[in-house]
Amino acid sequence: MFIIIVGIGVAGLLLVFNTTLAKSADPMIQKQMLAIAESLLEEVEAKAFTYCDPDDANVTTAPSAAGCATTAEAMGPEAGESRAGTITPFDNVNDYGPNLTINPITDVTGTGVAGLGAYSATIAIAAVALGTVPATDSLQITITVTGPGNNSLALQGYRTRYAPNAP
Repeated sequence: MFIIIVGIGVAGLLLVFNTTLAKSADPMIQKQMLAIAESLLEEVEAKAFTYCDPDDANVTTAPSAAGCATTAEAMGPEAGESRAGTITPFDNVNDYGPNLTINPITDVTGTGVAGLGAYSATIAIAAVALGTVPATDSLQITITVTGPGNNSLALQGYRTRYAPNAP
């Protein structure tokens, strides 16, 4: 009788250990998705948010988009621009919008990152009012990362036009 009771107890413990072990990889996937999202958010937020394209002659003096010599910034990349450095790299926050999908995950030069082939990311940029800052001067950046097992994680940040003439 003792052996039967101990056997049932051990079987129960083994079931708990097996379930715990099977789920132990999930935190690693979540941490990896968060690291990807934070990295992409930092990349986007570090770009200029100017009235004119940073290549425009009037970028440092234009008081509005009407003051640009040739290219006023608009949502989406200008002709010839790409996130990957193989062409002209993105030089403004809204070049990433309105939606950019990165699949598989690459660095800014377009090189795939080893071990991240099962992950993809979407960058969504939208003009939104932020308190007293009008929608024309603030952007909401949403990074959504999808990982193995169809897990997903979304991270949001904001970029305001606090220095409209600083490329």
